[in-house]
Amino acid sequence: MKAVVQRVHSAQVEVNQKVVGKIGQGYLIYICFELGDTKQNMEKLIKKILNLRVFEDENEKMNLSLSDVSGQILSVSQFTLSWDGKKGHRPSFDKSMPPNEAKVMYKFFNDELKKAGIQLEMGRFGAQMNVSSINDGPVTFFLDY
Repeated sequence: MKAVVQRVHSAQVEVNQKVVGKIGQGYLIYICFELGDTKQNMEKLIKKILNLRVFEDENEKMNLSLSDVSGQILSVSQFTLSWDGKKGHRPSFDKSMPPNEAKVMYKFFNDELKKAGIQLEMGRFGAQMNVSSINDGPVTFFLDY
């Protein structure tokens, strides 16, 4: 399971020229599920995301978590994070979890974030999406579980 977590001032996702998710300050998260990923590993990833201290405090130090700043999350499923580009120039996605399984994991991921009390917006699983954001920093983390 891989996630790219970007600290943003704002972000939104559109499907068919319609905004389906929009947030203010918080995280834009691109999440990818791979073969062998488990809900137990996902719980570790979620704990890490919720407890990252990457927002600036009064001394301009990264010391505050998402909840400390009343931040939001825009969650976007992105299977292309599983790519293997070691050979050739065309990426391989052989490590990606099959779509029907990944969709269940994506729902579980989002449900767990909601249970944690986070204001959550989502992209649409499997849809062609246009994602826009105003990165804050930029501050971006790649998490691999």
